Amino acid sequence: MSSDAREWVWEHSSSRGTARLVLLSIADRVTDEQCVSWASLTSLAKRTRASVSTVREAIGRLVDDGELEQLDDLTGPQRSTVYRLPLAAKAVAQALREQQEARDGASADESEAALTLRISALRRCGIRPREVPESPARVRKPAVPETGRSRRKPAPRRTGNRHSDVPETGTQNRSEPELNRRYSSGGAAVTSAAEWQVDPATHAWARQQGHLDRLGEEGLQAADAKWRAHRADFKPRTAAVWAADWRSWVAREHASGRPTLYAVPGKGPAQPGGMTRAEAHTAALLAALDEPTGTE
Repeated sequence: MSSDAREWVWEHSSSRGTARLVLLSIADRVTDEQCVSWASLTSLAKRTRASVSTVREAIGRLVDDGELEQLDDLTGPQRSTVYRLPLAAKAVAQALREQQEARDGASADESEAALTLRISALRRCGIRPREVPESPARVRKPAVPETGRSRRKPAPRRTGNRHSDVPETGTQNRSEPELNRRYSSGGAAVTSAAEWQVDPATHAWARQQGHLDRLGEEGLQAADAKWRAHRADFKPRTAAVWAADWRSWVAREHASGRPTLYAVPGKGPAQPGGMTRAEAHTAALLAALDEPTGTE
């Protein structure tokens, strides 16, 4: 019956170009009057000398034009896709009906029954129902091509956030301590100077720049306490701003035994050792905007 299907494509199909070659390749594998065939995208691309994407687009056009159907509830050899040429099947059924009427007559019900798929006849060609069919053979447009690989079930989408006090928008900086739970309207995490904690990167900076050796552990703790006391009335800011200001403060500190423990902001060098130009600029802006003008 493949010759009848091919003849219908040659004589009656309105397809053109690659779509016509694809339809002829599918019709070439038709085995009976049901005009059902099977093929994979790879084999169709090889036979038509076209790319897989071009073949997929051609199948979509044929389905839209009604000249091809994809039977998703059936599968062919090696999990290939099963197709049907519905218009060719009607033409073949019409020809058979006319032959039967000319010979001994056939009722209309028998002609309609000829268009119903007979799965038992398709099994001889290696076409069978899928393992868990949801319904009898149904037709749909090819959304996902059959490539022989199993379809993965999409992972369930999580709803909500396990941190009820952290909004879903805005990214939490992993280098910031867990105490930084408050958020500004812009989505950046902010906290007060008293709640801000010295992160490992800032502590490593103090060690690498020699401030820990210069001040000692107790001196560094005293400088931290002084900094928190003078920043207690400041508005909440992000951890990055506090870290830059804290580094600027520690870089201007004097070692124990000197008349003053800390340097008054704005009186130190323009760029303390160990600070980048951006950090020094940020510290200078903070000092100019928020620091008291008198001697602390």
